[in-house]
Amino acid sequence: MLMRHRPTQDEVSRDATTLEAGVRARRASDFAVFAVVVAACAGAVAFLVHAEDQRVVLSALVACGIAWFAAARFRVIAAVERGASGHPWPARLVLVATCLAVIIVLREDNFGLLMLATVLIYATVCLGLTIQLGYAGLSNFCAAAFLGCGGYTAAALGRAEGIAIPDLVVILLGGGVAVAIGSLLVLPLLRTRGHYAALTTLAFGVMFNVFLDANEVLGGPQGLKLAPLTVFGWDFSNDLDLFGMTFSFYANYVVLCLALTAVALALVGLLDRSWIGIRLDAVRLDEVAAQVFGLRIARWKILAFTLGNVLAGMAGAIYAKMTGFIAPNNFTLGDSLMMVSIVILGGIGNRWGVLPAALIVVLLPEKLQFIQEYRLLLFAVLVILVLVLSPGGLLPRRTRTLVAGRRA
Repeated sequence: MLMRHRPTQDEVSRDATTLEAGVRARRASDFAVFAVVVAACAGAVAFLVHAEDQRVVLSALVACGIAWFAAARFRVIAAVERGASGHPWPARLVLVATCLAVIIVLREDNFGLLMLATVLIYATVCLGLTIQLGYAGLSNFCAAAFLGCGGYTAAALGRAEGIAIPDLVVILLGGGVAVAIGSLLVLPLLRTRGHYAALTTLAFGVMFNVFLDANEVLGGPQGLKLAPLTVFGWDFSNDLDLFGMTFSFYANYVVLCLALTAVALALVGLLDRSWIGIRLDAVRLDEVAAQVFGLRIARWKILAFTLGNVLAGMAGAIYAKMTGFIAPNNFTLGDSLMMVSIVILGGIGNRWGVLPAALIVVLLPEKLQFIQEYRLLLFAVLVILVLVLSPGGLLPRRTRTLVAGRRA
């Protein structure tokens, strides 16, 4: 008869110590992978933004695409996610240091920094769309219209005589006006669902563009000029001299856009981890079931729509100040479709997927001039390809964990 061995207290303690050491080593390894991948991505971004030769850009994009799918195939992306979630504050420091390094590398490249700021502005608007479409299931095909609300608010307040409003307040007012105009759209959105809600937002986007074209007070088709941004006495049109290096004035806007994008990322992350995010998920997945369990559908949809429009309006005000000129052509239906394609391409509901997708969609037509006329066609093909090869997008949203060991 075999006697079953019972582990002693020392053996149990030794096994627990060994297990804990293994977990620590795995976490350290995941964080090292995270740091290496972030540094590689930053290097690729700086190279793509700075490159001029279209053949080099195309080759680099193909190489990045292959590297991305290889990383997904060999679970490198999963290790990156574990590394970031296991060490949240060191991960944030790595991200900040990497962003500063990219700005330093591109410090004298006006066009490169302008592209970088534009990518961050689009990413901020798409984070708002992630709340609306990815969390609450609200189809919004007029995000460019709310971007325009913020831009025209900044332009109108800048032209008003006898009123001197600080530019930081103007940016906040841009978000407020986008919410106020968006409230006109809330009622029809609450009364419709699915394709009908999408058609409602499409119609609103077209009407907004026609209104701008016909309104002479807002400049009509010629648009409006704006003065540069000024924050606490610092004129953003001035170059920066720091540590013996000269930075283009666009570096000011990159830092400001980076701050807004970071706030938007934090907001979306907080929503995702809170009970608000769970309620929004319930509304998106099954409105009838959510209503049966006592959720007020209208309240959560209005909250998601408002938060998304605030981000779009604030981004629009910064965009208008940065470019110094806005016109109806900056806020067309095509721009709204670009933003929706960014959300789908990155992975619906994944806030981090917005960043690489915005980089691809904004940078591609600027670097490859021969596709400029066919950019919408290219985005459509790109979205179809990604959805075929990776149905969840570049970074699929992970299943939510409500209780340890159980997923919902």
